[in-house]
Amino acid sequence: MIIYQILSAFHQIFQQYNVKKYWLTSFKQDIFSNDELLSDSYEPKLVDGVVYEADCANIVVGDDNIDIGANPSAEDAEEGVDSSKETVNNIVYNFRLQQTAFDKKSFLVYIKDYMKRVEKYLQEKNPDEVDTFKKGAATYVKKVIGSFKDWEFFTGESMDPDAMIVLMNYREDGTTPYVCVWKHGISENKV
Repeated sequence: MIIYQILSAFHQIFQQYNVKKYWLTSFKQDIFSNDELLSDSYEPKLVDGVVYEADCANIVVGDDNIDIGANPSAEDAEEGVDSSKETVNNIVYNFRLQQTAFDKKSFLVYIKDYMKRVEKYLQEKNPDEVDTFKKGAATYVKKVIGSFKDWEFFTGESMDPDAMIVLMNYREDGTTPYVCVWKHGISENKV
């Protein structure tokens, strides 16, 4: 009976955090920092040939009280403890992204420098993709600048200032968040 309860508890955790989708999938890592930024389990879609967009969801984390059938001792009894539940974005949480801030001017400085470094990287590693990247990236950056106030910005776990900034916005419905990572700024590592 106890083993069934333990397995049931693990099943609940796997469902809540989408763990099973991480098995046999590929992770998208930043080419400069090696931070994991996204995985195929979020079903990213390629946009304009240069950006992967993936829908996110808000999830509740923390205060995991998993009943495995054991009787609590008297000294472990909970007495009006405040809940530590928190609502977070699943991709931001699972990949430990760190929110950062830009004004339009500082973002333009950052993105121009980042695009030059990605272009140099592509010239060395994949020269056939340079033109696709330059054209598509320019188009997508214009889209971001055109609605700049609607975007949120995140660094990878290492908070490397030279690495990719993950972009986040909301779909037309106003409630579905999505993240964007630059296709040419990542390497895919299969697990």
